[in-house]
Amino acid sequence: MSKFTIYQVLPRLFGAYESQRLAHGSIGQNGCGKFSYFNRKVLQEIKALGITHVWYTGVIEHATQTDYSNYGIRCDHPSVVKGKAGSAYAIKDYYDVDPDLAGSVPARMQEFENLVDRTHREKLKVIIDFVPNHVAREYSSDAKPLGVSDLGTDDDHTVGFSPRNNFYYLPGQAFAPGFDTAGYEENPARATGNDRFTASPSVDDWYETVKLNYGVDYFANKAQHFNPIPDTWMKMKEILLFWASKKVDGFRCDMAEMVPVEFWEWAIAGVKQVYPGLIFIAEVYNPGEYRNYIFKGGFDYLYDKVGLYDTLRSVVCHGRSASALSHCWQSLEGIQDHMLNFLENHDEQRIASVFFAGNPWSAVPALVVAATLNRSPFMIYFGQELGERGMDEEGFSGRDGRTSIFDYWAVETIQQWLREVAGGGALLSEESRALRELYRRVLTLAISENALKSGGFYDLQYANWGQDAYDPHRQFAYFRHYKDELLLIVANFEHRHRIVQVTIPPEALQFLQLAEQTPVRYLDLLKQEARELQGVISSECPFTVQVDASSAVILKLTKIQEP
Repeated sequence: MSKFTIYQVLPRLFGAYESQRLAHGSIGQNGCGKFSYFNRKVLQEIKALGITHVWYTGVIEHATQTDYSNYGIRCDHPSVVKGKAGSAYAIKDYYDVDPDLAGSVPARMQEFENLVDRTHREKLKVIIDFVPNHVAREYSSDAKPLGVSDLGTDDDHTVGFSPRNNFYYLPGQAFAPGFDTAGYEENPARATGNDRFTASPSVDDWYETVKLNYGVDYFANKAQHFNPIPDTWMKMKEILLFWASKKVDGFRCDMAEMVPVEFWEWAIAGVKQVYPGLIFIAEVYNPGEYRNYIFKGGFDYLYDKVGLYDTLRSVVCHGRSASALSHCWQSLEGIQDHMLNFLENHDEQRIASVFFAGNPWSAVPALVVAATLNRSPFMIYFGQELGERGMDEEGFSGRDGRTSIFDYWAVETIQQWLREVAGGGALLSEESRALRELYRRVLTLAISENALKSGGFYDLQYANWGQDAYDPHRQFAYFRHYKDELLLIVANFEHRHRIVQVTIPPEALQFLQLAEQTPVRYLDLLKQEARELQGVISSECPFTVQVDASSAVILKLTKIQEP
């Protein structure tokens, strides 16, 4: 298994060159990114960052307050749309693309297909979202293929649950949430996407969505009705096959654990029979279900959020011991290569926000660990590489340290970067430019060094307790190796420069098939220095390493051959 890297980007916010950045602004005021903004030069620059896959987030048509009725697209009631733009996860039509993203709305699907082709021409792969658990309250497909019936068309509204229904109902109860929805009618009410089986969801619920029924009776202790195959299963598999036919390379499956693993087992196997090269990434947060969704469900990768992400964030921000990182890989024995590592995505707060680290540089050691600890893929969120702070108050999203998925907006650092790419001069700050270069080095190493992309791992933390020149609470050291290639990685979470002495135990030498007192040359790959240093790998004396404040070293060790 070889490592790959993902660049997650929300096309709606990518570019928007003429944006006024007005809170609660309309598409006319704040503009909107387009598929065409991902031109050849932009894609080349993304690839040059050390990226192999682009996850285009929010491609499938979702509910919005923007009026596209002139194009035969039904308007959505604003009371059940979050923000002017609407949530990319309140799907309105599984068989169409978001008209916001098209230069020509009637040609929107062709423009998406052209984007896929452009991305592939630059030797990048394409990932899109598949949102299986819920849809927009006013879901209605006007682009479905002939012979496809819409979700809910044949449902029996008089019962709460039927394995033949696509939705869950609350017979005798009209939709009446605890806020004004004047003019919107839903009777009977349907269950809300975040498993709220009430006619009165709160403003903090996913009230803009309705939950899909996969044959699990929530009114009867989650009794399962999977035989015969539920109608929802059939419809959702056909949707996956539809998008796979558009030549995408993979799906990031939203809230996959809210859908029964039996569906995934059936659907993924069926889709891969037709498209064997597809990858499936699951948003799953329950470690107790990890192996189930990999070995039974058939997922290739799962989010490593509650493990590595949460631990790294706590080490960076709250002083949690760096030694807690050892537990992350130990708890994933046998499935570590199936996890997706990240420090940012659309759900999480930006590193540089006041809610996380306050600046992007404090998380550099976390970046290096997340990208190099194992063979797992690593993902960044657009603007992360530029130190985007996410501290705007865009509208519905509010100032929460996240980049909005609900509003028309523009990411300022990305705007500056795009104008530079287009030849508009030096607009980025020196800090953003330096950070992007660091990300480029880390990501490029992750996919080019054999020891990182395909090699093994040896944790040195256990051997470095009680050392005067090594603080296991603020430093973390490990080897990555592949055949005769050896890397020593030391992350320093302290905010001061350290001269670190790393103890290498005898069993590590045995594991790496190194003799005692092995002389080596070494080079810090992150600094790209031309001058090699010399040292000795031995269990009898520590290996001395200098590490900058809130930084890391990736030392490539080469045995000095005897004359």
